[in-house]
Amino acid sequence: MIKRLQIFLGPQRFRALIALLAVTGLASLALNALAGELLWVTALQTLLLLVFIVGSAFLVLGRLPAEERGRWIAIISPAVLAIFIGGVVAPQWTGLFVGAGFGWVVAGSFIARRVGGPINYKTAVKAMRKRDYPAAIAAMTAQITDEPRKPEHYRFRAELHRLAGDLSAARRDYRRMTEMDGRSAVAYNGLAEVELQARRYEQARQAARKARELAPDEWVAAYNLGMIEERLANSGAVIEHLNSALGAGMPDSRHRLLVQLYLWRAHMRLRDRRSAAAALVALQREKDGLEEWQLIMSAEEAAALREVLSQDVDQARRLIAGEEVEILN
Repeated sequence: MIKRLQIFLGPQRFRALIALLAVTGLASLALNALAGELLWVTALQTLLLLVFIVGSAFLVLGRLPAEERGRWIAIISPAVLAIFIGGVVAPQWTGLFVGAGFGWVVAGSFIARRVGGPINYKTAVKAMRKRDYPAAIAAMTAQITDEPRKPEHYRFRAELHRLAGDLSAARRDYRRMTEMDGRSAVAYNGLAEVELQARRYEQARQAARKARELAPDEWVAAYNLGMIEERLANSGAVIEHLNSALGAGMPDSRHRLLVQLYLWRAHMRLRDRRSAAAALVALQREKDGLEEWQLIMSAEEAAALREVLSQDVDQARRLIAGEEVEILN
């Protein structure tokens, strides 16, 4: 559970969450010594609880998609208001309001699960968490049978196939998505990633180029295309596409880490020592990204990622440590 939370939040947010818990928790414990002497102690402890709840919500919600974020804000907001009223406005009813606030969070999350999507999705997610990929795939196949014209169903099943190691089946689902919506950059990006994973680099490049054409301002397509060109040791193309990805704004340190690694390799192959040194300095600033990759790679579900990226992550680790490394490719 802790590892999943670390992976979900990332190193910086996880450390911030632990620090928030430590500070508010220790302050609340320290105030217990004054509880019998000062009437405002309970109100202050309630405010500390609110600080922890709001701070934790900010850290967690920032990692959620917009739709999920809105749903959880709607669940948490009434609870925060109830706890504030009970602790500050009506301290004589603190226990009642705090209990009501937490009760609403439990009830709201239960209601959200009940109405949050088709039953087959819920079945698939539960099976996926247990690493029972055949059951998860079967649930999504049932959903596709009911709603065969929805590309998002094929996308989820394709990801399940990738987790199960069935790249041919994942490829079929992504191709089906492109047939249903020829303007879907998501479908072409997924297809490019599957072909890259299968080491079918020319097919991967074709799919990634199409995704880049459809989404020229998004970093994902440029990043995928740069990674594919790196596998082919096309240094000029690597530099072009990955600089575009950086310019589009890459939110995660782990992706910036790999971008700087690939730029370093490309500049080294071109014997551009100055640019390679700049990429190395930028790579060494992404230590959080390395930590995040190491955490992700340690999960059992990351077998496919380890196969594709383990050498890259290890080389980045060695460069950050100041070790001499050979240029791959």
